Amino acid sequence: MARKSSMGSTSELVINHFGAVRFRITGSASLQMTLFSLDEVKSSILVPLTLQSTTNINPNRLSNFTEQRASLEIKTTEFDETFQVSKIVIFVKPTAKSYPETS
Repeated sequence: MARKSSMGSTSELVINHFGAVRFRITGSASLQMTLFSLDEVKSSILVPLTLQSTTNINPNRLSNFTEQRASLEIKTTEFDETFQVSKIVIFVKPTAKSYPETS
């Protein structure tokens, strides 16, 4: 969601709403997931996900996070827990072209 300026550099002005995350994860673990802003000042903790060894369901986790960009952290909560990620889909919708300018 970046915009190319006339100077040739990329400026990121679009404000996005991160609405949900869908996973294809296998393993045996209890996972904590968090969306962070790039400066890690703002965050949105998603509902924990407990994995079973095999499943045919791709779990969804809803989010309500608005930032220019975000990173997703996935971590286990106990020792000796393992998981394998084969697919992550993050549902993002642009909500504004830029922040309001102040003078």
